[in-house]
Formats: sequence, C-alpha cells, structure tokens
Amino acid sequence: MTTSEIRELDPQTVERIAAGEVVERPASVVKELVENSIDAGASRVTVSIDRDGTDGIRVTDDGTGMSRDELKHAVEKHTTSKIRNIDDLESGVATLGFRGEALHAIGAVSRLTITSKPRGGQGTAITVEGGSVTDISPAGCPPGTTVDVSDLFYNVPARRKYLKQETTEFAHVNTVTTSYGLANPDVAVTLEHDGRETFATTGTGNLRETVLAVYGREVAEAMCDVPEDDVPEGPLDTVSGLVSHPETNRSSREYLSTFVNGRYVTAGAVREAVLDAYDTQLAPDRYPFAVLFLEVDPGTVDVNVHPRKLEVRFADESTVQDQVETAVEAALLEEGLVRSSAPRGQSAPEQTEIRPGGEEGQPSEDKQSTTSTTTGSERAETESNRVDTSSGPATSTEDTGSANVSNSTDEDYSTNSTQSDERFTEQTSDESDTTQRKFSSSGTQQRLADTEEKRRFEQLPRMQILGQLDETYIVAETSDGLVLVDQHAADERINYERLQNSFTGKTTTQALAEPVRLELTAQEQSLFEAHSDALSRLGFQASLVDEKTVEVRTVPTLVAESAGPALIRDVLSEFISSETDAAETVEAAVDELLADLACYPSITGNTSLMDGSVVSLLSTLDSCDNPYACPHGRPVIVEFDTDEIEARFERDYPGHS
Repeated sequence: MTTSEIRELDPQTVERIAAGEVVERPASVVKELVENSIDAGASRVTVSIDRDGTDGIRVTDDGTGMSRDELKHAVEKHTTSKIRNIDDLESGVATLGFRGEALHAIGAVSRLTITSKPRGGQGTAITVEGGSVTDISPAGCPPGTTVDVSDLFYNVPARRKYLKQETTEFAHVNTVTTSYGLANPDVAVTLEHDGRETFATTGTGNLRETVLAVYGREVAEAMCDVPEDDVPEGPLDTVSGLVSHPETNRSSREYLSTFVNGRYVTAGAVREAVLDAYDTQLAPDRYPFAVLFLEVDPGTVDVNVHPRKLEVRFADESTVQDQVETAVEAALLEEGLVRSSAPRGQSAPEQTEIRPGGEEGQPSEDKQSTTSTTTGSERAETESNRVDTSSGPATSTEDTGSANVSNSTDEDYSTNSTQSDERFTEQTSDESDTTQRKFSSSGTQQRLADTEEKRRFEQLPRMQILGQLDETYIVAETSDGLVLVDQHAADERINYERLQNSFTGKTTTQALAEPVRLELTAQEQSLFEAHSDALSRLGFQASLVDEKTVEVRTVPTLVAESAGPALIRDVLSEFISSETDAAETVEAAVDELLADLACYPSITGNTSLMDGSVVSLLSTLDSCDNPYACPHGRPVIVEFDTDEIEARFERDYPGHS
C-alpha cells in the first residue's frame, strides 16, 4: 500500500483504537467498573488489584446484577441501560457510566470474565478474550456482579510498554478508588492490593468517617464543614463537603477531590476556586485536602468532553467559580481559620522547628528577630528556614518535628548549610520597597554598581552586578548586553549538586533527638513501602510502626532546618506527580528526589540579598557542573544581548546614527 492510498481499517483495529481511548491504564478499568457498580445500586464494592493491575483486576459488588441475556448484550459495543437516545444526552446524564462501551472496550484488550446474578434469578458467567465471547454458562454466585480482568493489554503490547512502574500505576488505582469512596459515603468501598487491604470505608453515610478511613485521623480531625446554605445564586444548586485547615496541606493536588453530581472530575475551574478561597493562607505550592460536592442541573454541564469523563464543562464557568470560592471561604471563616502573622502554608508561632544542638522548643535569636521585622511579602518567604508542618492543624504538635536534632555527622555539610542560611539575611531599608534596587552598603561591603571591572567567572559570562528586580532576579551587565539570574533557581542548582556529591559518598544525616511519628494516607503508606530503600539512602531513616504510621529517626542534613520529617510526605507524592519511569531504580528514584529536596533550603523569590551574598551565590553557581538550569529544567540565567535590546527600543530607525 502506498502512503497516499486511503483505505478503511478492519473492525479489529478500529475496536482496539476505540478501546485505547477508554482504557488507558489499569486505573481506567477500575474507574469504569466502580462506576457501573455504583450505578447498579451497590451498597458494597470491593476492588482487588494484583501488582500494577495488568496481571489482575477484580471488582465485586452487591448491586442488581444481570441476567444471561443482559450479560450477552453488556459486552457488545454501545449497549447500555442508562440512556435511550440523543434526547437523554441533551437533557443531561444522571448516571456515572452511560456510553455502553466500557465492558466492550475492556474485553477488547484483556481476558475478561463477568459473573453476575440478579436478585431472585440465576447466576451466569461470560468470558471475553480480545473482544470475542469465548464462553457463556451458568454459575453459582451471590446476587450482584464480579468482573475479573486479567492479562490487560496482552494483545496491545505498545500500550503495556508505556505503563509506568508498578507503584505509580497502583497509586492511580488508589486515587480512583478513594475518590469514589469519598463520593459515595453510603457505599462501603474496599481496596485490596496483592491480597492485603489498603483501606475500607464504612458505608454508613458519614463523610467524616469516610475521610478517616481514607486519609487517617489527623486529616479527618482537621476538616471543616462546607454547609449547603452558604452558596450564592448561580448555576450550582448546592456546594457541600469538607475542606481542611490551612495547616493540613500537601505539595500536590492529589487530595483535592471534586465531585459534580456524584461524578469524580478534575474540574480546573473548581479547583482554582478552592485555592482562591484560601487566599494567602496557603503557599503557592501547597494544596489543601478537600472533598467537595457540587449539585447542578445536568443539562447545564457537559460530562462528555473527555473520553474517560474526567473533565466537565460548565455553561457559566465564572459564576460557578464564584459560588465555590464563596462557599469554601465562608466555611473557613466560620471556623476562624484566618491567620494574620504566620507565614503562608507554614507552622503557627507555637510550633517549634528542628534545630541542630538547640534546646527543644527554643527557636534561635536570629530567626526570632527576622520574624518580628519582616514585611508581609518577606515573611511569606521565611518559610524556607522553617520546618514543614503541613502534616496537621496548628494546634497539633505530634508530627511537626518539635524534637531537636543532634549535631551533623559531616562538618563540611553543616558549613554549607550555615552559608546557605547567611544568604537569607534580609534588607530592612527603604530601598527594599522598590521594584528594582541597587545593593545597599553594609559594613565593609562595597556597592557593586561602583565596581570598575566586570567580575570574572569560569563558566558564567563576565558581569557587573547592578541589583535586584522584584527581589527575585539578580540584574547584571555583560559585555554582550544584560542578564537576569533567578536567585531561587540558582541556589536550587547549587543545593542539588551538593546533595548529589553527598549522596555519591556517605549520606549525611541529622538524627532526631526523639523519633517523630507521621500518619500517612493509604496512598502514601503504599508508596512508602515501595520506596523505603530510596528514602533510606537519601537520609530518611524511617519505618512503619503500624499500617498508616511511620516513625522517622533521621533526616537529610541539608534540609533538616527547612523541612524536617514531614517532608517525607512530599517526597512520596513526587512518585505519582512526576509521571516518569525514572524511578524504576533506586538510583534514578533518588536523583528525582534530590531535585525536589534541593528546593527546600534554597533562597526564595521576594528575598532581599546583600551584595556579598550575591557574589557568593554567583561564585558557587559558577563552580557547578551545569550552572544554566535548575534540577527541574528551568533556566537559571536569561540573557538579552545588545542587538535584541536595541531592536526593542527601535534604535535602528532610518536616520539614527
């Protein structure tokens, strides 16, 4: 066949392409099957996963079940009991699954067996392999339906090839299952992995009990109610659910769950509205726990904009955002969760920090004075010098790392940490209020702008440092034009290479005077077990003391003061959010984690720097193997050559000399 010849694809190829739109990974199968179970009126749903799900997925429910004839039709293409025609779609779909393609699509890329029995009827089992029915026969079974999926993607090796590592795939299954457990507190949802129960909700209808089963006691106790009567007029009939205290947060959106008419969706507009409601109570890179239910006229929302129905489109999106933001903000205000002095997303004043060799609960003088003199924007940035207490409410000190730590096992590493702290010295002069400023003289340090010669570097261009822009970018003149240096990205690169160098030898750690216990969610616990070796090599000596509690004994030296034991949660979340295969080995996993750990002690934006600090920063950056990009790939230096600057000022107009 020539490349220009157009021909019709054979039915088998068409089916596999269509199946790929619905069945992207094992979690896609679980989503479709759990939706079918809930639509069938089940009061109990059990999801069992073997390894990453490709070996085996089983979903069992006690719903209405299907007869022999219904089973035969259920595995055919576009057959459903949930809609009748296009009018049902136009008026809005009230069920979770409706396209009639899930079972057919799953059967097209796996070996599928469905055993079902309607109440008062006979049990039947049907087997489908690669899209073809191979057997249908009577079966003894309780009322309800059990769907067994094995050898997923056995006939689509390309799809199987691009699946992530086992822990990542199971994490996606965990997310789907917990989401539907949270969405349906009146249904007892259980998730089992390799024969062991991961979590189980009670099915009593109590949402807080469901959160307790899924996320643990600490999170459940930190949730506050979003009452239905706090929503202003608009497309949404009601907004209800639970949102967490600002101090109980994570580094990813993984735990911000939104449901529209009972359907789990990733509605970007709704999520942004939730974050807007917290305003400055959360740092830009922190996210709350939320379980939010939106009820809306089905005719005003389109759930068919995504092949797997993960996204929705509202007819009046801006008003929906206003309604959600108002409802969540009202809930937080009702609970009195408005802070005026603590840094965003960080610990309240009474929470103590991890400090080498200090007295327990005794902050250092320099940090006390800094906290009392910094302005609002500067105060938010001092979070880099504080322990991450995202693990719980402000009134809880169980896992904030209140214990002090012993001296570092590596003097050089401790020195590096001290030098990093010195770079955080902040300016309090009037100059710090300007958008761009030159560095003020301090002690014997000279004004950089008065330096006669451009400073020489080995890798970086020769430059004369002029000042800071927005207290975030270092501005310098070069022989070719102008450069901006992102101070956070620069320091992140430096810390990353320090961590790398440390890791190639003996990992330097700081031991906690008293072990700190952290309560993990079901998902975090599963990830901890899978990656405990990587965490250990990185400097986190920790172990599970029960199913959902980990005891931390040591932390990496470089991040001991800025993050602490609770950083383990953020590290674990990266195994999901990174969506890469790089974590297939411990070495590669650790390299990913080093890049994330490097961020914590790094100079942040909106931080005033003195001239000596800038020179030290640039000199250290110049000695890095790669001074041009942070470990996450962001540029450290942006250069504007003279030609570009002159073109922007249109200095090449006719007649200009």
